[in-house]
Amino acid sequence: MNLETITTREIIILLIPWPLMFIFIRMIINRISSKYYPPLPPGPYPWPIIGNIFQIGRKNTHVHLCKMSELYGPLISLRIGQRVLVVASSSAAASEILRTHDDVLSGRDVSRLLQDKKPTVHNMNLVFTSECDDNWRFLRNIYKTELLSGKALESNATMREEKVIEMVKYLASKEGEDIVIKDVMFVTAMNILGNASLSIDLVDYEGNGIGSGVMDAVRRLVMMIAQPQLPDMFPILGPWDLQDWYKQVMHIIEHDLGSVWEDSIQKKRSRGDFGSSSKDFVDILIEKGFSNQQINALMEELFAAGTETTSLTIEWFVAELLKNKAAMQKVRDEVMKQISGNVVKESDLVRLPYLEACFKETLRLHPAGPLLIPRKAIETCEVMGYTIPKDIQILVNVWAINRDPKIWDDPLKFKPERFIGSNVSYKGNDFGYLPFGSGRRMCPGETMASKLILLTVASLIFNFDWYIPGNINPMEINMDEEMDIAMYKKEPLHVIFKINNGHFKN
Repeated sequence: MNLETITTREIIILLIPWPLMFIFIRMIINRISSKYYPPLPPGPYPWPIIGNIFQIGRKNTHVHLCKMSELYGPLISLRIGQRVLVVASSSAAASEILRTHDDVLSGRDVSRLLQDKKPTVHNMNLVFTSECDDNWRFLRNIYKTELLSGKALESNATMREEKVIEMVKYLASKEGEDIVIKDVMFVTAMNILGNASLSIDLVDYEGNGIGSGVMDAVRRLVMMIAQPQLPDMFPILGPWDLQDWYKQVMHIIEHDLGSVWEDSIQKKRSRGDFGSSSKDFVDILIEKGFSNQQINALMEELFAAGTETTSLTIEWFVAELLKNKAAMQKVRDEVMKQISGNVVKESDLVRLPYLEACFKETLRLHPAGPLLIPRKAIETCEVMGYTIPKDIQILVNVWAINRDPKIWDDPLKFKPERFIGSNVSYKGNDFGYLPFGSGRRMCPGETMASKLILLTVASLIFNFDWYIPGNINPMEINMDEEMDIAMYKKEPLHVIFKINNGHFKN
């Protein structure tokens, strides 16, 4: 939740008399409601009209919310304008929300600016579908059976391996040069999704191709989605888009992203040879009768969710290994011992338990979505003795849970060994460790993302020695973080790759 984009002028606009009447009416309603329900979770006293907006901080909201939970408890409530926000910051609170009451707390808090406009993405993909209704289940089933099932992932394993090999060859061609690791990983993830969905590469490592603007568009879209909207904070402003938010979001979705694959989709429709046994995701969607608008909504979601989070996680993974020499040496010894061929294959990953432990530890310290994607209460319910009112937004602070000293020994330290011999997984069943979420709204791409990240990092270890430009001590790598929806390194990681004496063949 990035509050940085709300200007002083926009706040002043709100400080006019008529919202006071609305507040007065709400106070009466709340007083009446309190006779029938337990109280809201505790929290800091809200300021008049604007609520707790400035108390939760302009940046790194997950850290401010964690500190609040230490003061007020594992389940707290805040007011963002006139809307109630509930935040869970413990494994017990997360279990109540994501498992016990998952049925009524699994709505999605979609901005009313999207709900009130013509259909574009609202209720056309998983993220922007308000409730887990039949349409949502249909879309999720499409993803799980046609793109993310074990069979679908196995059929694309060779393609993913080839794209990682292309990445390795590119880095070998840039041996000794300063590489921004996040940018290279973004291209790799984008082309893997491009081939799974459209059977094409979207961009090369020099930035050429029809998808050359996707990285920037995805970053801007994520920032816009994370930006609080005045009509959501103050429902009485519902008819007005004072921040010009809707126009900007639709431009990114329909033009900046939609134009990337528009011609490819149309060519597939014109060709119409869907009887082939080799079908990509878009072929299947066309065959099932999806319109171009529906396909665009799913593609926008797929690339927004599957590129940036993957590239950022690999960046954190590489940074942690560089900073922790002992872990790096152990994982390097494991990779070199277990990989017998000239390249790493996905089938090799099961023999790399320490690499996976390092991956799990990276996700613990640096979850891609520190607050998950906000949920919404479909009905009023009771959680941990407090009222969760209908239609309020709910956040689960997995960043705080993953660093809880009641769960984790020495929680701020990178210790992959904590996962060796442990049954803790990222499948959403351990509520003290939720990097991909849990319940109905758990990230459906967990298996694909895990395979790709492990394959990529194993390949980097297998083929290269890593160095920091300028002979900087790896312990001095700046690990400061910033967050909107995703959590990224404040300073991008630069790495020099040098071909080792191992198995790389040009």
